[in-house]
Amino acid sequence: MNNRQLFIQHLGQTSQFPLAIEIERAEGLYMYGIDGKKYLDLISGIGVSALGHGHPKITTAVKNQVDKYMHVMVYGEFIESPQVKLATLLSKTLPEKLNNAFLVNSGSEATEGAMKLAKRYTGRGKIISCIDAYHGATNGALSVCGDEKLKNAFRPLLPLTHQIRFGETADLDVIDENTAAIIIETVQGEAGVRIASKEYFKALEAKCQQTGALLITDEIQCGMGRTGKLWAFEHYDIEPDILLTAKGLGGGMPIGAFISSKEIMMSLTHDPILGHISTFGGHPVSAAAAFATLETILNEKLISEVEAKGKIFKSLLKHDKILDVRGLGMMIAVEFESFEKLEAIIQQLLDMEILSDWFLFCDNSMRIAPPLIITEDEIKKACSTILQAIDIVYEIDDA
Repeated sequence: MNNRQLFIQHLGQTSQFPLAIEIERAEGLYMYGIDGKKYLDLISGIGVSALGHGHPKITTAVKNQVDKYMHVMVYGEFIESPQVKLATLLSKTLPEKLNNAFLVNSGSEATEGAMKLAKRYTGRGKIISCIDAYHGATNGALSVCGDEKLKNAFRPLLPLTHQIRFGETADLDVIDENTAAIIIETVQGEAGVRIASKEYFKALEAKCQQTGALLITDEIQCGMGRTGKLWAFEHYDIEPDILLTAKGLGGGMPIGAFISSKEIMMSLTHDPILGHISTFGGHPVSAAAAFATLETILNEKLISEVEAKGKIFKSLLKHDKILDVRGLGMMIAVEFESFEKLEAIIQQLLDMEILSDWFLFCDNSMRIAPPLIITEDEIKKACSTILQAIDIVYEIDDA
């Protein structure tokens, strides 16, 4: 059996129609298949490869740390330099009250930890989230996701979870003195890149302060410079009580974090002791990669270029079959009339050696979220190819 057959036979599948492209190596913006094809990656492994594939500063950090030590003890017991350096650098990029990071392995785990932290600190049980939100696939994270089709097959889920409309100030009245937290994406990702106003987020912050509910901002997909600021909440002049990060943080290695104040975080250390634990959380190799990623993004001033690069995408992606182009920085959704049309365009792009994707809760919109290192020439090439793919698909359908 070849690798494709073994993949289907022995690996748990996420759908009945995986892309099943076999990649031999990846470098920069490109992934190289065993068939010799060279794919331009327009989605960064779903927001993970912020600095592209195999960035030398990340791979060097990984190799150096492997030579020193890998797993030595469960998270939180030993002083491990990669964890300390990463947590310290994260705190330097954030408001003063966000000075304490709990390192985990993924975005879903960051969500789980944040929900436990909010309930433990406030002594309340109610958690608010938004319709069409995505916060992860584990049982608790799924409970605060906002798509019923995704959730129904796995009920019963957590009680005392309620969904409101994203960006609708009137719905904020649901937040009350029984609410432990509201968890919200500062830019909704899987809903197809939805953006709320600054006034909405200011009203949300005020409502949380008024009721004593904690504000959890999910920056798992929109953080790490993706929107033109390191953290997307900076666009709205707010300060969350808990911040979630993952995906792009590790630069290709698995890591996540929920970040809060020392005071709030300490509530997990007693009554009961070990209120939240993780064997592999903040794995030293992943932490070293994350430190290198964040340091490189900051030092090379990549964020200052994101807004302009996003505007180039928007200016070039004009076609009578494109219904809308939404985005903030280089987190972009390109809307078409149906999933069927988009699916055909995405497949045509694969044939033309460009990788794109659709959104979980917005399957008629194309995802564009390339590595931050993409150049203007590469953006122009990508947009030209997308327009060609649209023409080919519609010419075939009209024939």
